[in-house]
Amino acid sequence: MDNEIQLISDGDGLTLFGSGTDVERFLVSEGLSSKDVGLRRLRSLTGTGAVVAQAGSDMAAESACWVKLTRESAQVVKKYGLRESSKTGLSTGVVKGPKGQVRGFVEFASGPGSLLGNPAVLARAAGVMAQLAMQQTMDEITDYLATIDEKVDDVLRAQEDAALSDMIGAELVIEEAMTIREQVGRVSEITWSKVQATPGTIARTQVYALRRLDALAEKAESKSKIGDLAEAAKAAESKAQEWLAVLARCFQLQDAIAVLELDRVLDAAPEELDRHRLGIRIARQNRLDLISRSTERLVARMNATAGAANAKVLLHPTKSPAVVQLSNHVVTGVHDFHGRLGIESGRRPSETRRWAAAAAEVRDKALETGAKGVGAAISLGNETLDRAGSVKGKLSSGIAERARRRRGVEEERDEEG
Repeated sequence: MDNEIQLISDGDGLTLFGSGTDVERFLVSEGLSSKDVGLRRLRSLTGTGAVVAQAGSDMAAESACWVKLTRESAQVVKKYGLRESSKTGLSTGVVKGPKGQVRGFVEFASGPGSLLGNPAVLARAAGVMAQLAMQQTMDEITDYLATIDEKVDDVLRAQEDAALSDMIGAELVIEEAMTIREQVGRVSEITWSKVQATPGTIARTQVYALRRLDALAEKAESKSKIGDLAEAAKAAESKAQEWLAVLARCFQLQDAIAVLELDRVLDAAPEELDRHRLGIRIARQNRLDLISRSTERLVARMNATAGAANAKVLLHPTKSPAVVQLSNHVVTGVHDFHGRLGIESGRRPSETRRWAAAAAEVRDKALETGAKGVGAAISLGNETLDRAGSVKGKLSSGIAERARRRRGVEEERDEEG
């Protein structure tokens, strides 16, 4: 594997296998930051077991790094033309260059020393990549929860809500299993037996939190008076962040369960690992879609509330901007939440309509309406004059005709006399 770097992409991340020097130079040349796969994981993939023996003794790589697939790192996949497998959904390829200087894509050919030519190793690598991607999201959610000003722990541990209370119990079990996994390096049957009932508990809590967010959106939906809009916006601003925190924690725990699940499948039924990984990927995306629909509905309602408040700024110059500000706090919080979970956000916060701008707009409309009114009055006046002239002409013509007839009658009487 001299000066050779083998690449695997699963759509969420890019993993590089090769010598430590070559991998580091490649990352620097492409401007990418990475996470070390770890010696234990690397050995499980390339250094021990019957799978490695089937592929050849020169197979072991010195280093493996994982890169989260962003807009920049996705360009690397495109740049080197990695080949996608319709069966696994993975894109693979090899780059070579003297002393680690990458020259370009070299079509991969399987052979001794090749990681990518062994289906079992490839499946294991893909499983590890899925775990790394989920653990990256878990870390980002941890950071997200730490930055929320509200006392999230108080919300998450609110004993009056049975769904939240049950989630706390499941959380403790899952965290214990993750700790044992880190120490042992695998998920035994005993460890898995402790956590295999927790997904249902987490799912119920997730549904509960989504319903609470839907209720906040519905509360604001039918409001039109500024006082009612202010009350709905205040309730959403106070509670939305709390339920977003609960959703984030649920998603984090579901990813942790998936990480444990992949390890368990690898240990108990390695031939099913690839199919199981793909199933987890689909299920995870379905959860993201469900969360996205609910939270985007809340964003749409908050933007509508801000729009309704902006329309009333002339009559309520203090309350209206306050409602817009509260609504925007909710929208901004949802966008931050989306970013941590990797959800694309479409809507943005509303702009506060200033009283002076609203007054100027009303004035301009009044002037425009007034100008149209003056024009209409002039037009109506001219039309009236025309009609008056027409009537006057008809009257004059009638009087003249009657006068002529009268003179004619008088002349006839004189002649007879």
